Formats: sequence, C-alpha cells, structure tokens
Amino acid sequence: MNRPKLEPLPLHSLLAPFEAAGAYTDCYSIEVAGAVTIKQFVAAFYSSRLFKKERWILKWVVAKPSTDDQALQLAAGKLDRFAAWTVEGRTDTQFLACDYQGRTRSWLMVTPNGSSTKLSFGTAVVSREKAGTGTSKPPLIFRLLTGPHRIYAQALLRSAVRRLGQISA
Repeated sequence: MNRPKLEPLPLHSLLAPFEAAGAYTDCYSIEVAGAVTIKQFVAAFYSSRLFKKERWILKWVVAKPSTDDQALQLAAGKLDRFAAWTVEGRTDTQFLACDYQGRTRSWLMVTPNGSSTKLSFGTAVVSREKAGTGTSKPPLIFRLLTGPHRIYAQALLRSAVRRLGQISA
C-alpha cells in the first residue's frame, strides 16, 4: 500500500472556510486503484478497525456509542449524527462532520483519477478567541498532541483503505 501524503487543502474543500478563518487544518491523501464513491469511503473510514477503537473510547469516556450499522447509515445519508459527530456538509465527493463540542471537524473527499481514486482526509481545529485579546490559537492540548495527531491521521487513512478492500470484496 502506498503511504498517505500531507498535501495542501484543496481550495474547494468543505474545510477551506476553516483554513481561511485561521483554524489549524491538514489534508492527507492516498491513491487507491479503482473507483471509490464518497459513500464507500465514509462507510470504510468510520467502520475501519482503527476507528472502531476511537468509537470504543468515545462510548466509555463521553457516552457517545456507535455501531458499524450506524456508520453504514451515516454513509448512505440516513443519519446525520454518529457517535460524537454531526454532519455539517455533504456533496457528491465530500463529507464534513463536526464534533459535539464544536471544536474539530473531520473531512473526507474522493477525487476520481482515471482508473484510480484519490482519498483525502483532513481535520480542522477551531480556535477560540482569548478574552479581550482579539487573538486565538489552538487549544494547548492540541498543540501538544499535533505530532501524534499527524501520525494518527495517516493511520486512520490507511485503516480506511484496508477496510475498503474488505467491504468491496
């Protein structure tokens, strides 16, 4: 499997407004053989082996349980709430969800490329303005965990690609 690459956020992405507002954003992409729809990518991402571990943590830490069946319903557009997220946007090629605290966004995009598809996954971390200063920056905990976040984001994307192979077979 090829490795996810850090790339500039596409200008037309549903995350672009957050980047323009000064939020932390990232975009990791990986090329896979064949045609992949956004519905397939969303289903694979949220039901991947690694993401299931995150879902388990959310179930016990913040009482936000979820199932693989709900992940499939989310992908099909039948649910707009899933675990700790609420859908903020969907297009034929993109998916954007916001966490229950309104601080982070998760974004997925598919870009057909002949006989392959580029899968992109990105995050936005919205900063809150410091009272009376007019300045803002990402929360301290996120600044401390940026390195691990980058490793985890790439691992999530690889896990979703493996899951795509399982549900497509």
